[in-house]
Amino acid sequence: MQIGAYSFGDTQLDPDGSTRSTAEAIRNLFDAIVHADQAGLDYFGIGEHHTVSMPASSPGTVIAAVAGATSQIKLGSGASIISTDDPVRVFQQFAIADAVSGGGRVEITAGRGSSVETFPLFGYDLRDYDRLYSEKLELLMTINDADSERVTWSGSVRPSIDNLAVVPRPVKGRLPLWLATGGNPSSSVRAGQLGLPISYGIIGGQPHRFAPLAELYRQSAAQAGHSGDDIRVSVGALGLIAPTKEEALERFYPGWRNLNIEMGRLRGWSAPDKRNYDIQAQAPGAYYVGDPDDVAERIVHLHGYMGHMRHFLQMDIGGLPQEHFLESLTLLATEVKPRVKRLLAAK
Repeated sequence: MQIGAYSFGDTQLDPDGSTRSTAEAIRNLFDAIVHADQAGLDYFGIGEHHTVSMPASSPGTVIAAVAGATSQIKLGSGASIISTDDPVRVFQQFAIADAVSGGGRVEITAGRGSSVETFPLFGYDLRDYDRLYSEKLELLMTINDADSERVTWSGSVRPSIDNLAVVPRPVKGRLPLWLATGGNPSSSVRAGQLGLPISYGIIGGQPHRFAPLAELYRQSAAQAGHSGDDIRVSVGALGLIAPTKEEALERFYPGWRNLNIEMGRLRGWSAPDKRNYDIQAQAPGAYYVGDPDDVAERIVHLHGYMGHMRHFLQMDIGGLPQEHFLESLTLLATEVKPRVKRLLAAK
């Protein structure tokens, strides 16, 4: 089981509640990823958002920067919103990061995006949501699976490519390419039919309810003739680790509340309810907020349903103090990770 973290960048808040600079947020993210590598985490994902509170708008750029400052940790997008980006540029950015890293540590996770801010920002029509994703995913796979630098592709959402070079190539020829989903059954079927590993973003409810989706994914892969190392499942969720459960709950709540207030304004969500927070932060809820024993046991419990090979947590939300983020990363690597390993071995 690989253990890791992911982030969209988190803009810090001053004591009066005003936001600090988004440039500082990116620097904090860079420092956190380097810290995670040194602490021994297996994976760090950089998600794509385009808001003041979550300014990591270009995962490939962040990954290229940290690729040269880290040595062991796997780096991926969580996810790259390819519906409103150009797959050629996405591939090139990640291939460059792969070269900087020395090869074998950089991955792409392709997503449609749960947020719609990218559509007006880049001049796309939200009504083309599905067509954009389907064709651009096809192009990204065509580039990644090419036997040489030269690529040919045609579609309706961007100009065709006729035997043109797309460079550089990854060190090992191709990049690991994942498909991200928030729980849409058709996405599980799509990933299985394409033979791509799948990453489930579980941000609410009871995580084990995703088990039928993971089974649907594996069945779809088998029916399409796909097997082996590419048929993998990972889970991304919210969480924070502290020395005690009480400290973790107290530290994570203000950021959770801030984020839900902001998302309520953007997407029409209802006002955050602390009772819901308290429920979700206890087993079998979706928030992995607790001490190392609590979080490790809950990860292993979900593994019994999902059979996933990677579990990674978003910790820095709503202005979480950087020192709490770094401490949580340390505990995740040095306390939770070995506990998960021991518990899985015992099973």
